[in-house]
Amino acid sequence: MKKLSEELQSIVEEFTQKISTLFEPEFSAKQLTTKWSRKEILGHLIDSAENNLRRFICGQYEAPAPKIKYQQDFWVAANQYQHTPSKDVIENWRLINLKICRVLQQMPTENYTKTCDFGDGKFLTLEWLAIDYVKHLKHHLNQILPNSFDIVYP
Repeated sequence: MKKLSEELQSIVEEFTQKISTLFEPEFSAKQLTTKWSRKEILGHLIDSAENNLRRFICGQYEAPAPKIKYQQDFWVAANQYQHTPSKDVIENWRLINLKICRVLQQMPTENYTKTCDFGDGKFLTLEWLAIDYVKHLKHHLNQILPNSFDIVYP
């Protein structure tokens, strides 16, 4: 987890700078009304981070495994990222991910195999979830800044 935490921190530091250079019209543009803008994609990553942060923390001590279900379209709409100042969305993304880094950095090894309930009958380990979280983040950062990572997800 420590190595993964360091990778995540490095990505966050680099991409906070890169995303901050996007012009507002480019960051907020929607190709279709039914698709997320780049700003909303980053907002989705905030929501994902919030839900996974809860899993990373509660999954270490709750028994039975915590049931944390995430409905991404509802969360993005409810948080109104499209109408939030870009600098606020970027800073929120940066801060929540640095918080995840701290949680992963100090997680005891014996907690890696503890599980979370995704609400759909899937129970996944915290270690699997952390690895997947970084892959998921890279996938969506590729949507914001194409070809940033050589990754296929899922």
